[in-house]
Amino acid sequence: MAKITLDRIRHSYFPFPSQDEHYALKRVHLEWRDGGAYALLGPSGCGKTTLLNLISGLLVPTEGRLLFDGQDVTHASPEERNIAQVFQFPVIYDTMTVYDNLAFPLRNRHVPEAEVDARVREIAAMLDLTRTLGNRASGLTADGKQKISLGRGLVRSDVNVIMFDEPLTVIDPHLKWQLRSKLKELHQRTGRTMIYVTHDQTEALTFADTVVVMNHGVVVQTGTPIELFERPRHTFVGHFIGSPGMNLLPAEVKGGKVFFAGEEVAVDNATAARTAKGRLEIGIRPEFVGFGKAGLRADIVKVSDAGRFRIVEAASHGHKLKLLVPEGVSIPEGSARLAFNAARTRLYEDGWLAGDRPEDEA
Repeated sequence: MAKITLDRIRHSYFPFPSQDEHYALKRVHLEWRDGGAYALLGPSGCGKTTLLNLISGLLVPTEGRLLFDGQDVTHASPEERNIAQVFQFPVIYDTMTVYDNLAFPLRNRHVPEAEVDARVREIAAMLDLTRTLGNRASGLTADGKQKISLGRGLVRSDVNVIMFDEPLTVIDPHLKWQLRSKLKELHQRTGRTMIYVTHDQTEALTFADTVVVMNHGVVVQTGTPIELFERPRHTFVGHFIGSPGMNLLPAEVKGGKVFFAGEEVAVDNATAARTAKGRLEIGIRPEFVGFGKAGLRADIVKVSDAGRFRIVEAASHGHKLKLLVPEGVSIPEGSARLAFNAARTRLYEDGWLAGDRPEDEA
């Protein structure tokens, strides 16, 4: 296992990058502790797989260094880094049995056969593959084959890090929850450093202790699932995580106070409002908006039933907002007043949380 340090990493697929747009990864400076469970989360094309391939050694960064336990491995091969990687689609040997597939990484490293047998049976039990150990892999379903891929990544006890590149893509939706839970359990049992790449927020938030949210080659926020939900550092995080995503309203600041369409709105980061400029927005999640006697004037546009709560769409001064209303709470007809939880309402400046934007974005 290893602590992983990404030291001012930038990467471009252009031979001679000359502008910011030429970089698939624009700036990444992270430190991941030994034994942690991490997720790289973001839309397609945001740089997740590029970053994973830099860590694995399949790519060498254009700029910056990569360290394992303080040792510079920027130019080291994947073999020298001692990593295991599970890809989006199963990588197995169809003509081999499940047992031999799981044993292959160990036999390839000349591990004694008794140890091979013990490790294979341990991992097979973890992944519910024991009954199929004698079967040829070609006869398994897609999720069975992907379990073998997962097992091949987990079977070695000497790896520095195990990386998963969207490993549940080919899995039936009703089985994804089971495998996500199994991966979480395996991390807790093995204590290995694991990095999970996905565009699915549910996968990231249920697997990882720490989630790295990426967009356009930039790490916009790193934090626990709770931190990302309760205090989005960027409007992209507020929009990408949560369903529905965070409400955003155009804002202006007068005399250190924040206003939307002439109505004052109390925000948690009011101190930063005094110096905020540029494009200003008020952000608040639908969970933290309710009905009250005072608040933003709005019209109720639509109500949708979502089980334990209802999604209410309202319009105020030409802008739409969404609320999550629990069962049993009455919904006004026609016009209403929307009360914002001030402790959960924040001002954003050019997308970044006002008063907390990175130096190179200021």
